[in-house]
This record gives sequence, structure tokens and C-alpha cells, in this order.
Amino acid sequence: MASIDFARQIAGYGLTTAGILYRLPDHPSILQEYVWQDYDLAPRFPELKKFLAFWQAKLDGKLFRITVTHKDLIGPADLSAITGEFHLH
Repeated sequence: MASIDFARQIAGYGLTTAGILYRLPDHPSILQEYVWQDYDLAPRFPELKKFLAFWQAKLDGKLFRITVTHKDLIGPADLSAITGEFHLH
């Protein structure tokens, strides 16, 4: 049985990393960073949007800047059937 993460990758999900810069109310002159990482669908990024909605609703840190990187780790074109097997030693 394939893992859930592998099934998501086959469905088009890729590893998404977001660097979130934010300010806390008690130290507004200091920027702090939070790194978020999960599998998500580019370019809509529904998982990241869900996390940011939670952030804005429940946390005090005001968002300053979000930098997003995304990498498709595997796709249907990356899979191929094995036609042979070689053993050494």
C-alpha cells in the first residue's frame, strides 16, 4: 500500500515551503520568521491559504511578507515500468 504522501504527489501535489515574515504587537520593530512546509497544489496553494487564514484569525502576529517556493517531486511522467533487472555479485 502506498503512503498518503506518495498518493498526493501522484495527484499533482508538490513540496511547498513558505517563509513567513511577521511582526508581534509587543515588538513591532522586529521582524520574525516562521517556515511552513507541506504538500500543496501550485499555483492555487489551497493548503497554504488555509494555514494563512488560520494565522490571521487566531494568531497575533501581523503578516509582513510571504515567500513561497514549490517543487513537484514526482509526476506521472516520472514513473516507468521496469523491463529488466540486473544483479551484480
